[in-house]
Amino acid sequence: MENNVLRQSAEQQFKQEIEELKKEDKNVKPVNWQLSPHAVIDYLMGKKLANGFEVTPKYIGNRRLMEIAVATLTTDRALLLYGLPGTAKSWVSEHITAAITGDSNLVIQGTAGTSEEAVRYGWNYAMLLSAGPVKEAIVETPVMRAMKEGKIVRIEELTRIAADVQDSLITILSEKMLPIPELNTQVQAVQGFNVIATANNRDKGVNELSSALKRRFNTVILPVPTSIEEEVNIVEQRVASFSKSINLPVQKSIAEEIKRIVTIFRELRNGVSLDGKTKLKSPSGTLSTAEAISVMNNGLALAYHFGDGSLKADDIASGIIGSVIKDPVQDKIVMQEYMETVLKQKDGWKDIYRACRDIV
Repeated sequence: MENNVLRQSAEQQFKQEIEELKKEDKNVKPVNWQLSPHAVIDYLMGKKLANGFEVTPKYIGNRRLMEIAVATLTTDRALLLYGLPGTAKSWVSEHITAAITGDSNLVIQGTAGTSEEAVRYGWNYAMLLSAGPVKEAIVETPVMRAMKEGKIVRIEELTRIAADVQDSLITILSEKMLPIPELNTQVQAVQGFNVIATANNRDKGVNELSSALKRRFNTVILPVPTSIEEEVNIVEQRVASFSKSINLPVQKSIAEEIKRIVTIFRELRNGVSLDGKTKLKSPSGTLSTAEAISVMNNGLALAYHFGDGSLKADDIASGIIGSVIKDPVQDKIVMQEYMETVLKQKDGWKDIYRACRDIV
């Protein structure tokens, strides 16, 4: 059955890597951690082990940021991964949790409709009406389960949750306990419990964290990839993983097509051509690394199912246009100007220029 799962959790997908790291891990492990902090970093950043086993990198970027994030979780401070959309906040959160506890599935997805009951605990109302407020009537949330089991709970898009609901975390993070006044009792967190939250500063509908809640978090800002080589490497690795998971064959190297997509996204995102000679207008979207991965995945699917299997400019052009033009008026103007002033002038890029021009 596991072979038919569309997307395995990190601890399932990389189970062998975690097991190999466990065998070689001689460092001190915090209570209820399956790997030491040092081994968690090896899992995240990749490493060739002494027995020759290759651990693949999950995060391509600044190692020190990952060390700060993992070190935070050994203390009584919660971790907030903050940054622009598409900077791998959820990806890093999942993999850190998988490496530490072996269970990345204790998750709360933050939305405007997330209630306090989704964070603290809820009630089975049928049992509540028949038996009153008893322990058995409580519906445990991921937070409560993590506290009882000494695990890490992930809260996605914390700033999308209403401010009063966000603040229900303050007692949990500062006192490490969850009061249940209806039963005149409380749940006390077991060692190993902590929270990893993610938040971005770009999307609309964001609720700022209160200063009291901010103080309970150590914030690590995940930046966009610093160089084009780094971003190409990230996209190439994620696309290869995606293709393998859905049995999508790749007949030839796709590095050059990835570089073209990443170049277009970086130039529009930064508002200047790579050579620094042409200033550009930026579109309303973020044009993140995650979107570049999506464009490549879609292009490969088009090439395989409706082409000869080799990736062509026509296969990726629609994805590029879809990512850039979110506003049909302003973004279309931005893209047209970019195509005529930069894209058209690039040597060997006539095919992608024509493909984009035909769609626009």
